[in-house]
Amino acid sequence: MSRAKFTNGIFSIILVTILFTFDSSGQDTHYTQFSNIPLYFNPAYTGVYTGARVRFNSRIQNTTTSRFNGYHLSADFGDRNLPGSGGFGVMVNTDDQGVRFIRNFDLGTSFAARVPFTRYLIGQVGIKATWNQKIVSWDDFILSDKLTEAYGHLYDSCAGRHGKSSLNAADFGIGGLVQFVGQGGSFSGTAGVAVDHLFEPDQSLIETVKAPLARKYTVHADFVFSVKCPTGLNAREDDPLKINPGIVIQHQGNVNNYQVGLNLTNYGLYFGVWCNGTYGPVKSNSISLLGGYRYKVSETTSVKCTYSYDMQVYGPHKCDGGIHEISLVIEFGSLHIFRGSGNAYRNFSRKNSSNDGKNQLAYASF
Repeated sequence: MSRAKFTNGIFSIILVTILFTFDSSGQDTHYTQFSNIPLYFNPAYTGVYTGARVRFNSRIQNTTTSRFNGYHLSADFGDRNLPGSGGFGVMVNTDDQGVRFIRNFDLGTSFAARVPFTRYLIGQVGIKATWNQKIVSWDDFILSDKLTEAYGHLYDSCAGRHGKSSLNAADFGIGGLVQFVGQGGSFSGTAGVAVDHLFEPDQSLIETVKAPLARKYTVHADFVFSVKCPTGLNAREDDPLKINPGIVIQHQGNVNNYQVGLNLTNYGLYFGVWCNGTYGPVKSNSISLLGGYRYKVSETTSVKCTYSYDMQVYGPHKCDGGIHEISLVIEFGSLHIFRGSGNAYRNFSRKNSSNDGKNQLAYASF
């Protein structure tokens, strides 16, 4: 094979790899455990439950042909004495794309306002602002002038960098939700919509090319049904079986993603089965199995750890191995900072979402 053919072939492979990597960076990381990191999907979840919550999630995809790892850390605080009666939160997202050629880092804050309609129905609207940094390691790319036909990787590249090594951009999102609970407390539900990347910030590291981050639309709904299943072995009435079906639909650019499944919990144990589908230039379907445990430190303080395994049943990575996702959630339901000041709106809000054990909108979360 001639040197020209060899060089052209290597350059074509590199070009395809770069284009694939930049195309992948135009999509957000998809997480399986929606209920454990709700702020990632909708800022209206900020402070939806009273007290403070800290959530950590890691998604590890180290298959034989690809590596896309994502990490999420968020904390939010809800207090019905807070002006607006909603909550505020902070979040950090980071992910490695390709073989760590591209790294994203997001630091954001969110705020939500609460609108109580009745004792059993509330609404929340939320906004978030994020600072995004993208870094590319050009030195890790193997350019064609580094290679020789006989000896492979030999020379230092004289081609120089192909673009900026990093960029910074501001990003914004909005969302809203409604949450309701039955009068007996046996069922509750949440439904909402959110829009991320409102102004589609440019993510291109090449000055002559524009690569706007496509606006992402999210629609979600889930329900929690409490079923008392006495065993006759000293079973407690406050430990019913909870059934949590849900659905999440996301649209970003030319890619549609859906998640539909079911979670179960009883006596602190969690089990779940979810189906995930992605439709766009590349189609894939996967099955996710979930398990975990929630330890109650006190009546309003708990620690929950959940593990899920995604196995692709259709798509380009069907035989490459699964994806591991681990979540850790720490809840402080009795934490309060603000004190009541006699404001009529705050008093109405407290009365309509008090911790009376019947209205689960105040604290209880799946």
